[in-house]
Amino acid sequence: MSERITTPFGFESTALEVVEGVDLSGRRAVVTGGASGIGVETVRALAAAGAEVTIAARDVDAGHRVAASLARSTGNSAISVAKLDLASQASVKAFARNWDGPLHLLINNAGVMATPLTRTPEGWELQFATNHLGHFTLTHGLFNSLRAEGARVVNVSSSAHLMSDVVFDDLHYARREYDRWQAYGQSKTANILFGVEAGRRWAGEGVTMNALMPGSIATNLQRHLTTEELQDRIRRSGATATRRVKTPEQGAATTLVVATSPLLDGISGRYFEDCAEAAPVTGDSHLRGVAPYAQDPESAARLWEVSEETLWSLKAA
Repeated sequence: MSERITTPFGFESTALEVVEGVDLSGRRAVVTGGASGIGVETVRALAAAGAEVTIAARDVDAGHRVAASLARSTGNSAISVAKLDLASQASVKAFARNWDGPLHLLINNAGVMATPLTRTPEGWELQFATNHLGHFTLTHGLFNSLRAEGARVVNVSSSAHLMSDVVFDDLHYARREYDRWQAYGQSKTANILFGVEAGRRWAGEGVTMNALMPGSIATNLQRHLTTEELQDRIRRSGATATRRVKTPEQGAATTLVVATSPLLDGISGRYFEDCAEAAPVTGDSHLRGVAPYAQDPESAARLWEVSEETLWSLKAA
């Protein structure tokens, strides 16, 4: 791999600072989970740079409120809303089917974190089904629109990927005891591996895919957790309780770097944090860096194949 990518931005940079001077006029973007948390700030920055943005959200009413507010604050009225529930394959396919025309930026931002054991109607574990399989189906469903113009796909992963590799022998906790953090970590590792294999398969298609860690941010992603459970996560990860927390505006900055920086032209399969490509994890990283297993090409290829088999089996059912 070539030299690590760095940018002039860092931990304290905001999404709006990243896009200052960037012109996205004529570019079309989709942001999943764009109605809350860092998704709102991602939409704000893209709209401020002139992009036409679609907020893809489960809560359409919330999406419309956000769209109206951001249209006023950015002066860009080209912000629309569409229904998308990533845990529902029917919803994901309907969204992709209804998309018309080119797509230049797909920000796979939405996700669920550390949920109690919940299964989709297919029997899939909810976090893997939402965070990986939903976005896998969405990206494939929109692929022709992405390929038509050349595009970037951005997967919002997490430092929690360091908590678990993808456990292919029991992806959906049919036999092993459920652990909400390992399940979340597995799904976030999958977000990174998706880009690794996409880079190989789509090298000649003009579509790139990279992943990122936004940072520790207080959003409703933590809605399933008590204060004690959040503290337990810190203890189990080996991180310190003094780990710095970002604002949503800062949390969205790395997303905008990956989505818009010319330094990433033609680049796929990388993982970024604090507006720069992450270094390999070390023993004292405290939830920083990227795990070797999250960039393993054999694991990435296997994940792609397993994902296809899992999703395409629905057609035969």
